[in-house]
Amino acid sequence: SLGSVRGCGGSSPRMQWRSIVLGLLLLRLGLHLTLWLLFGFGPSLGIYQNLMPFRLGLSVVRQAEAPAQARAAKKPSWFDQTWAKRQRAGGEPLVCKRRPPAPSGPSRPGPGYNFLDSFGEYSRKYSAFPELQRRRMKEAALRMFYFGYENYMEHAFPQDELNPIDCQGRGPDRDNPSNININDVLGNYSLTLIDALDTLVVLGNASEFKRAVKLVTSTVSFNKDSTVQVFEATIRILGSLLSAHMIIMDPAQPFGNMIPDGYDDELLHLARDLAVRLLPAFENTKTGIPHPRVNLKKGVPSTCLNETCTAGAGSLLVEFGILSRLIGDSTFEWVARQAVRALWKLRSDETGLLGNVVNIQTGQWVGKQSGLGAGMDSFYEYLLKSYILFGESEDLEMFNAAYESIQNHLRRGREACNEGEGDPPLYVNVNMFNGQLMNTWIDSLQAFFPGLQVLTGDVEDAICLHAFYYAIWKRFGALPERYNWQLQAPDVMFYPLRPELVESTYLLYQATKNPFYLHVGMDILQSLEKYTKVRCGYATLHHVIDKSKEDRMESFFLSETCKYLYLLFDEDNPLHKSGSKYIFTTEGHILPVDKLFRVKPWEDVSSKEEGTVDNSGVLDHKPANSSINCSKVPSERRYALPLKGVYMQQIDQMVGLL
Repeated sequence: SLGSVRGCGGSSPRMQWRSIVLGLLLLRLGLHLTLWLLFGFGPSLGIYQNLMPFRLGLSVVRQAEAPAQARAAKKPSWFDQTWAKRQRAGGEPLVCKRRPPAPSGPSRPGPGYNFLDSFGEYSRKYSAFPELQRRRMKEAALRMFYFGYENYMEHAFPQDELNPIDCQGRGPDRDNPSNININDVLGNYSLTLIDALDTLVVLGNASEFKRAVKLVTSTVSFNKDSTVQVFEATIRILGSLLSAHMIIMDPAQPFGNMIPDGYDDELLHLARDLAVRLLPAFENTKTGIPHPRVNLKKGVPSTCLNETCTAGAGSLLVEFGILSRLIGDSTFEWVARQAVRALWKLRSDETGLLGNVVNIQTGQWVGKQSGLGAGMDSFYEYLLKSYILFGESEDLEMFNAAYESIQNHLRRGREACNEGEGDPPLYVNVNMFNGQLMNTWIDSLQAFFPGLQVLTGDVEDAICLHAFYYAIWKRFGALPERYNWQLQAPDVMFYPLRPELVESTYLLYQATKNPFYLHVGMDILQSLEKYTKVRCGYATLHHVIDKSKEDRMESFFLSETCKYLYLLFDEDNPLHKSGSKYIFTTEGHILPVDKLFRVKPWEDVSSKEEGTVDNSGVLDHKPANSSINCSKVPSERRYALPLKGVYMQQIDQMVGLL
């Protein structure tokens, strides 16, 4: 009562009334100040995500104001909303040109920023990852690798792959030579063991690595009547042999003593023998673009098609170049580089884009689709990685031009990943000649691209694209081979244990050290254990919805998927030590970034004096496009979500999770 208040304070009724009025004024002023800060006029809430115990946003207010019947109506799909925006804008595609650097001053969340989501369930789930949990996940990744590896060695070796359901080995399909899904990869040369060599090194298992090297050098021969895809043999076999050889020859031995007794360059000799058997693919082609397949004993088959994909023909330079510089023979690098140049000359004058399938005799594009997934992916990857290894400015110039064309014609959505309004950034498949949308699906191989963006410095954009693929994984417990973003449903249902999302997760964690990516890795690992583990290994998912399986464990599961998962949780791995400089091939094999590869042994001193640029001392790279977004992620973001909660919620909605 008023009397009791008055008695406690000893003040007069007039003074009490003035106090009430003053209190109300201060309360109103405080409310205005709070609203001013929250609704887009104060500093970015990214800094305060872990400090404020509640959230309030305009989206909540707007939802409360909406009529009940509107809330009950079916919400338009993400594609429908995008299409409507394009129509309102006069039909212009949502294409982002080159993005400016992120502003250094305080940023503002756009209208509709939902603070309830931005530091609610997402922050509670992802903002921390205990050290004990990290160690447990490291051990779980270790067990995963050895369960697959030991079962392969027991039930399948010396055959190429393990059938993990039947606990048997698998080799080429001799009864059906047209079964390229099998025969392109399996050459009757102990594929899985060779592909896993440097994973044993990364795991620190010196004794098993030495034993595996002895097995390879004593049992493997490439003098086989096997017709294989040049690309697959290069990245899986040639790349692994070269990686293991250089690990053995490294005088520093950072992974421990990995030198087998009596080693005498046997792996390097095997690598050269294989590469020589692949060289006929570059013969009898009018463009210099290689035939897609070769018989290891007889050369190019007479029945071989004259069509190949851009990635298959243009992603040989890393392995062929390393081999050339190790043995002093320019032949291998020369043919691989000529193939890249030939493809580059065929790009569209209008867009700067390449297609995905080309005729190697006429140079005509058979497949005019330009995207980041199957048929295109590693072409872009190897332009940049070739430059990092060899220092040839030509490679960097091609990569920068390709990356700019990708941003101008394939990227849709808002300009900034973590600021502003609009749809989440997404890279789509377009016609190489005009940039028009060709379809509404993307494939799981595209999930490698955030990792490449990390390498080139575009970390912010990598964060958004990675979050999109992670949302698909959360929905299905795997990545369907093709996902239709208009229908919010898979177009192709299987998942063959691919590593691309894990690879990007690992590289983003190395770039940001944000615990969010440890949670992503844990989700992936637990899904693999739950849905793909069978009696003798891990099996391909035939259908990501009903989780039915196929009896196949591809070699990249051990060479990439398990390797990246283990490295994600192994903070103390020698790969992560200060001063260590390694790069991963497109098959996940580790190669040292060394001055040795900046030297061309076949060039004599006179040729250098005549004007050849010497790049031997240049080890650092900074692509020209890295200024797009290459500034470091602000320190306060290390303790918040890499992507604001409202945008995470938007992506979850985009794939049908909400």
